[in-house]
Amino acid sequence: MRFVPTRLAGACVIELEPHADERGFFARAFCAREFGERSLVTRFLQCSVSLTTRRGTVRGLHFQQPPAAEVKLVRCTAGAIHDVIVDLRPESSTYLQHVAVELSALNRQTLYVPERFAHGFQTLADQSEVFYQMSEFHCPEHASGLRYDDPRLGIAWPLDVTMISERDRAWPLLA
Repeated sequence: MRFVPTRLAGACVIELEPHADERGFFARAFCAREFGERSLVTRFLQCSVSLTTRRGTVRGLHFQQPPAAEVKLVRCTAGAIHDVIVDLRPESSTYLQHVAVELSALNRQTLYVPERFAHGFQTLADQSEVFYQMSEFHCPEHASGLRYDDPRLGIAWPLDVTMISERDRAWPLLA
């Protein structure tokens, strides 16, 4: 695995290093030792899958408040997504800045999302499936979000938004 840092401290893109032969390839997608050597979280308590049927759909931006703040590993296993994370650490020099990466079934990359980051994505293809690993259990009383179209965040979504949940549309704008 190659760990490629983003401009937001602690967040990185994880690229596979496939070993190919006539059958195809084999690659490690997670190794606790390699994650630990980089001071990344190595313990994940919950995995989830989302399937989004329609291109242009936005999910997010979601996060869990402390004490249930979570690290996420995000991988697109079918289709493609424009994945966005936002730094919510007030002490950070990149507070409220965001990074966007394309995750797809073809590039097989994973995004490591640190604690106290919001996460969301827009589907770039119909029938896009996303696999998440989380370091904490889902805790509805600590679940929160940011508006996908908040002008203060300045996120440029690549497609017109074709669908978004009422809950995600209703998050308040930042002051």
